[in-house]
Amino acid sequence: MPLFIEDKQVGPIDSIEDLYCKYPSLKESAKAFLSKPVVSVDPKSLLYVQQREVAATTKGDKHVSVIGTEDATTCHMVVLRHTGTGAVALAHCDGFNTPRQVSLIVKAVTSLSVSSSALLFFLLCRLELHVVGGFEDDKKLSEKISHDLLTMFQNQDLNIYLETCCTTEMNDVLVDGIHKPIIYGIGVKVETGEVFPASFTFKGPAENLRSARRFTKGEMVEIYEPNQGIVKVGPCSWPPQPDLIKWMTMTDKEILEALSTSPKAEPSDFVRSIKATMWFILDHPNPDSLFPGDQPQRYRKTDCGDWDRIVQP
Repeated sequence: MPLFIEDKQVGPIDSIEDLYCKYPSLKESAKAFLSKPVVSVDPKSLLYVQQREVAATTKGDKHVSVIGTEDATTCHMVVLRHTGTGAVALAHCDGFNTPRQVSLIVKAVTSLSVSSSALLFFLLCRLELHVVGGFEDDKKLSEKISHDLLTMFQNQDLNIYLETCCTTEMNDVLVDGIHKPIIYGIGVKVETGEVFPASFTFKGPAENLRSARRFTKGEMVEIYEPNQGIVKVGPCSWPPQPDLIKWMTMTDKEILEALSTSPKAEPSDFVRSIKATMWFILDHPNPDSLFPGDQPQRYRKTDCGDWDRIVQP
């Protein structure tokens, strides 16, 4: 099925630049999005999504009112929402197996929508898409991720309506001669579907474990069980990583240059976060010990908004 912009079917996408030329309204909506203030999101009702993760929920969720993600440079942040049921998913996409990532996003929303309404009602409403992220990086990785994401959404079996496309050239700013993203993070309000620029002070639960799974080449996973209000992590595994000890002796600049897709554009805490992840892997050479009985770690929000781990009996 096709992708739609302003109710018009989109033909083959040659490039993102070409798409902006053919549909000037996309540039206008991107400018409108960029004009919104960056909101610092209260962790109390937040569900945070890390790179190579997707989470979905519905308006009836009593635990989560905002889903968000941050630290995207060449990565893209994707929101897909069904206008009828209000089921909404947010994903942090990095170009690692984009066909699978897009399929997971669509499945996350449609499974919640179809299960909570009649099929006819589902088909009469719309799936609306918002894509934010990337910039004019030297390696053109952002442009490739933008193109691949939209092409894969265009190849889905359902009509999808592109509402926001704030990527590459539209999310780019020159700072002292260096290209950087304007927006590094977004949130979506579960109740209304409003998407907005955002920043976050809390990126858990199990921040280092989730980062370690991705760092050791884990695929995108869905992390949230909305019917129970539970974040589920793992089980996952990684082989021994003795070379990480060598990495820990390197300078911050060397780590930044080696492990970032865009070293000059990364947030200031990039190296600190990477080091924390590497230490976590070194401290847990046998990750099976993190998942007793080969069961995932599960976390549920308390009344105070913290995520408490559910201890298995």
